[in-house]
Parts: sequence; C-alpha cells; structure tokens
Amino acid sequence: MSALDQVDVTDIKRAVDSLRGEATALLSDLVRCPSLLGEEKSAQDLVRGVFEGMQLQVDEFAIDDTKLKQHPGYSPSIVSYEGRHNIVGLHKPRHGTRGKSLIFNGHIDVVPVGAERLWTKPPFEPWTDGDKLYGRGAGDMKAGIVAYIVAMKALKNMGLEPAADVILQSVVEEECTGNGALACLVQGYRADAAIIPEPLNCIMHAQMGVMWLALEVAGKPVHASVAHTGVAAIDFALYMFGELKNLEQKWNAPEHRHTEYRGHEHPVNFNLGKIQGGEWASSVPTACRADLRLGFYPGVAPAEVRETVEQIFAEAHRKHPQSNSIEYKVIYEGFQAEGFVLDINSPMVTTLADCHRSVAGSEVTFNAFTGTTDARFFNLYGNIPATCYGPTAANIHGIDEWVSIDSMMEVASVLATFTASWCGTNRI
Repeated sequence: MSALDQVDVTDIKRAVDSLRGEATALLSDLVRCPSLLGEEKSAQDLVRGVFEGMQLQVDEFAIDDTKLKQHPGYSPSIVSYEGRHNIVGLHKPRHGTRGKSLIFNGHIDVVPVGAERLWTKPPFEPWTDGDKLYGRGAGDMKAGIVAYIVAMKALKNMGLEPAADVILQSVVEEECTGNGALACLVQGYRADAAIIPEPLNCIMHAQMGVMWLALEVAGKPVHASVAHTGVAAIDFALYMFGELKNLEQKWNAPEHRHTEYRGHEHPVNFNLGKIQGGEWASSVPTACRADLRLGFYPGVAPAEVRETVEQIFAEAHRKHPQSNSIEYKVIYEGFQAEGFVLDINSPMVTTLADCHRSVAGSEVTFNAFTGTTDARFFNLYGNIPATCYGPTAANIHGIDEWVSIDSMMEVASVLATFTASWCGTNRI
C-alpha cells in the first residue's frame, strides 16, 4: 500500500474548502501590501504573524550579501538588503518523526505595476469578479503562499500534523536575483524535497537560464541641426541590441535547441526592458543605458553567455562606421541564473503527480518553463529535488493580473495531500 492510499483525499478537500473565505481574505490582505522591490516589509510582517498564529517556529533573518557573494548561485543585487528580511516558519513534529522532510517556498516580492492608468482598478486594491481575484502579485505569487499556508492549516484542522519537518519560506527578491531563496539555503535549511507554488498550472520539469545586464553607451553630442555629424548614444544602444538579437534567432533555430524545448514556439527571448538616455530634444544624446534580459538553455553556464555577448558587442562596435567616437561598457546586475532539467521520474515528482490526479481527477501537465524560478537553487546547489506547481493565473507582470480562487484552493488540496503522503501524519 502506498502512502497516498492511506490519505483520505475527500476529507482533505473538505478541510481545505472550509478555509476558502479565510484564504481569500488572506490573499486580499497580502495584495494590499505593495511589496515591490525594497518594500517587502509590510507583507513579510503579515506572513510572520500568520506563521506565529500557526504555532510554527519563526526565523526572521537578514540577507548577508557578503556571505552570498561567495556562492556560485549568487546574482549581483540592485538594491540594499537593509530592512529586507526572509521569513521562515518551521514545523517540527511533536509526536515522532517518521516521514520525509519538505520545503514550501514562495516569494513575496512583486514586479512594478506599469502604467497604473491602464488597470481597471488600482493594482494594490484587490477585487474579485467571479472566480478571479485581481491585483498585482495575486498570482505571482501570493496565491501560492496562501495555498501552502491553507494546506498546513487544513491538516491541523483534521487533527493531523506532518510527521516530518516542514519548512515554510517567504523570501524576498525572486524577481531580480533569487538571493532570498539562496540565503535560505546558505542559512542551512535543507529538506528531502521542495515545492514552489508558482502560477504555472503544471509541474515544471525544466527552466531556462536568465541573465540581466546593462549596456552603457557614451556618444558624441552635437546640435540636432547637424545630428548627422554626431553619434547618438540611444541609436547606438539600439544598434547593439539589434546585433545581439541575431544570437536570439540563432539559439531559437531548430538545430540549436535544447531537447526539452523542441516543442516551444520561441523558447529563447532577449528583452530590452528599460532604456534611459538623452539630455535635450535638440541635442544628440550623449549617454544611454539599456537594461537587457537574456534567456539561455539549461546546461549553459552564465560565464559562457557573458563571453558570447561581449564578443558580439565588441564586433558590433568594431564594424560601426563611427566607432572611434563612441564608447560602451557592460554591467552585470541582477540575474546570473543557470537553468536546469528535473528528472520527472523522481519520487517527489511522481508523488506530486499522483496527488494531483487524486485531487483533480485528471492527469497533470508537465512544462519546460522559458523563465527562471527559485527552484534552481534547490536542484543545482542543495541536492534537493524541487519543482514549481501552482494555481492558474494570468497577466502576471502585466495589467490586471489575476488568479483563479478555485485553482488556488485545488492547489492547496494537492499540497496538503502531498504533505500527508510525503511526510506522513501523526494524530494530534
């Protein structure tokens, strides 16, 4: 008899469903906390209070950037860590340990809202329309944090506790470096498996590498009436990005694709996400900074990508007719993240798939993600099998972000079922 055979899924679903109102209220409260980069404290204070109310051992700790810099998974941060803490809640069984340990990880930070006037309602004022709960961060990924909290609460309401350590992590800075999750690893938190309820509506079995870099350009300023005699820094930055896009096209060609991404329409994406430059409408711009995001396949080291990018930039600069009048430099800040492939036949994955089938009554889908997540730290540096499995959401990083409340509750039921199966349970 498997561990899953001993779990009463109907009882778990009933216990989870009874928490629907509480879950929706908690998600709304979290969305009201505008946990943008560097502003995560209010949301983390709320999470800490929830963990304390669950009688978990709570560890709130600052990120030691000096210590992280020595780790191969480190990415250069773009803001200070002062006042920005991770919150970890630790469940230790009171009635005997006999199962396998588990980490639930989620990030509390959210991306900027963009042009707020395009939102139907203010982005940090949650609102519902049927099954959808709207607001920045609702899907990515505060609903995932709520789902694992509800999973643990549902088991407790059933008179059960996981019979192994369960570590609940709410981390900062997933959206630009992942150093929050890395800090948990460096802090010493380990388990036999990790699940991140990112809003992918699948089990993620692979993810891309991602790199951020900035291209800074200094040009030759002249009056706009003789613009043809100068070198516009903005134009040159766009020219350099255009040359780099040829590499994106090459990596997307069928003969250069990674096996796990053969079926994707366009797996490798280079994005010019931000550009700043110029001083005056009637002056050829002196300076420009372009912030870029590059995707690359699992198995490719960030150092290899950096070398390739710098060779392309050097050649583009060399062949430019006005190269003598323009300078540039490349700065690496933010993601320097490797990709990975997860064994879908590992016990963690097969157990999670079984739990999904048992709760949802259908087979789970598997997906190779074209972005990055904090799962890389567990798989690459912690020897901990980790995947993303979370609710259905849409417009993440876009306008009118929303998450399906039904799917959040279903994920909570799956996570509770997985916890009971993976960790075992004790009566309390």
